Amino acid sequence: MEYKKIDGGDLGVVLLKRNPRARNYSLRVDKGQVYATMPVYGSECELLDFLNQQHERLLRMLEKSPGHEIFDESTELHFLTFDLRIIKSERENFYSVIREGVLYISCPLHTDFSDREVQGILRGLLEHALRYEAKRVLPARVAILAQGHGFKYASVKINNSRTHWGSCTSRKNINLSLSVMLLPAHLVDYILLHELCHTVELNHSERFWALMDKVTEGKTGDYRNELKNYRMIL
Repeated sequence: MEYKKIDGGDLGVVLLKRNPRARNYSLRVDKGQVYATMPVYGSECELLDFLNQQHERLLRMLEKSPGHEIFDESTELHFLTFDLRIIKSERENFYSVIREGVLYISCPLHTDFSDREVQGILRGLLEHALRYEAKRVLPARVAILAQGHGFKYASVKINNSRTHWGSCTSRKNINLSLSVMLLPAHLVDYILLHELCHTVELNHSERFWALMDKVTEGKTGDYRNELKNYRMIL
């Protein structure tokens, strides 16, 4: 069922759909987007009145559930192995290529960057590039750090976790979010060393942090604070 876009003022675009099973008007917020549902024979005027009544509550909900960053031609993102550039061209389809340290995502001239489907396409292309680069770079870097500090691990896998930079299982399998590629090199190493330390101490005890301080030459606290300035964008 397709959504209809309506202007929600400072709430942004509200996506409205009519649902044959709906008996009442309802509103929800998900990842920075307000969704409205109404009965098939409901009135959009009544829905707008309901929206106005819930305005303050929806604003609070939006603050607690921020949306994804909007990707467009002004986007400037720097990843571990490439920079992102989004451009419009005369191509009729979306296209991406990494060339000389830059990921170019080419979009048709008529592209509407406010469209959710367009944003989904752009995120999909970026995720594909990040996954490729993460698989190419991160396992090799884990191997170097493990050898240098005497750690042993079973495997390294790349996922698209949106909540954890990395994790380590009791069987010493290391999982890394492809969002790690957003970090500068020294914080990438911090994340990898964090998970390698978990192969020895599968907790966050004093012994774990002592080990972290050892392998980071006492910079654990600084790196932890710096990491707070970064967030996962996908």
